[in-house]
Amino acid sequence: MSLIDRKPALPDYQALMLPLLRSLEDGNLHTMRDVTATLAETMCISKEDRVLMLPSGQQTIFANRVGWAKTYLKNAGLLSNPSRGKVQVTEAGRRALGQNPERIDNDFLEQFPSFVEFKCKRSDSDEPQTSTPTSDTPLTPLELLDSSYQQLIKVTVEDLLTKIKEASPAFFERTVVKLLRAMGYGISGDSVTTGKPGDGGIDGVIREDKLGLDVVCIQAKRWEGPVGRPVVQGFVGSMDYYKATKGVIITTSYFTADATEFVSHIQGKRVVLIDGEQVAKLMMAHNVGVTTTKLYELKEVSHDFFDEDDG
Repeated sequence: MSLIDRKPALPDYQALMLPLLRSLEDGNLHTMRDVTATLAETMCISKEDRVLMLPSGQQTIFANRVGWAKTYLKNAGLLSNPSRGKVQVTEAGRRALGQNPERIDNDFLEQFPSFVEFKCKRSDSDEPQTSTPTSDTPLTPLELLDSSYQQLIKVTVEDLLTKIKEASPAFFERTVVKLLRAMGYGISGDSVTTGKPGDGGIDGVIREDKLGLDVVCIQAKRWEGPVGRPVVQGFVGSMDYYKATKGVIITTSYFTADATEFVSHIQGKRVVLIDGEQVAKLMMAHNVGVTTTKLYELKEVSHDFFDEDDG
C-alpha cells in the first residue's frame, strides 16, 4: 500500500519533533528503530498506517518522518547521533525540554544558531535548490520529491491520453500493436497482425507460439464515449472466428459497469479491458510514445565505509 492508495492519518515530521525529543529524555543511547517503534505506540499509530509506504516504496512514511524530525533536531543541536542508527539527547535538548514547550517545530528551532546556519547553507548556495520542508508544509524532502514525481507522471499520462485521442483510429491501432510488442507479447515480428475482413471487428491477433496454437484477439477503440456491453459482447463472439479463448479490448475512453460485469461472467474465455488511463500508463512503463529526459540518483552516506572497527 502506498501514499497514493489512501491518505494516512499520520503526524507530520514537525509534530514528531517534541515526542521524539521527549523519548530521549532519560539521556541514554537509543536506536532509531526502537525510537520509531516507541513513538508509534505512544502516539497510537494504527498498524495499517505504520506500514504505509512512500510512493517510491523504499521506506515507510512514518519512519521517514521520524528520520527527518531527527535530522532537524540534530542540526539544531538538541540531539546527537554518536553512532550509526543511535541517538541521544544533548544538554541543549534538555534545556529545550525544560521550557515545557507545547510544540517544537521549525519556528521553535530558529532560536538555535546551528539550525539557522544549517538553513542558510542551502539558501546561500549558487547551485540549484531542491524543495525542503518549511513551517507551512507537513512533508519531508523525500515526500516532496515523491509527490512531485507522481504529479509529473499524472501530467504526462494526461498529455499522452490527449495525444492518443487526437490521433486517427488507424494510428491508435498501430500504437496498440507497438505497445503489445513492447510488453513482450508475440514471438516474432509478425506475431502481432491486423484483423481480416469478415472477422467481426477484430483489429489484431497475437500469436504467442510459433504454431499459432495460442491466440489472443485485440480490439482497439479510439472513442470519446463509454464502451458498453454490446461492443464487448460482440467482440467475445467474434473471437470464435480465430478459435481464441483470450482477448484484449483497449480504448481511449472507459468501459461501462455493465461491460465490466459481463466480462467477469464469461465462461470459457478470458477478456481483459484496458481503458484510456491504463493505456497511457502502460505506454509510459514500456517507453512507447515517450522519451526519458532526465534521470536522478538518490544517494546516502555509507556508514559501513566509515566504520573504523573493520580495520
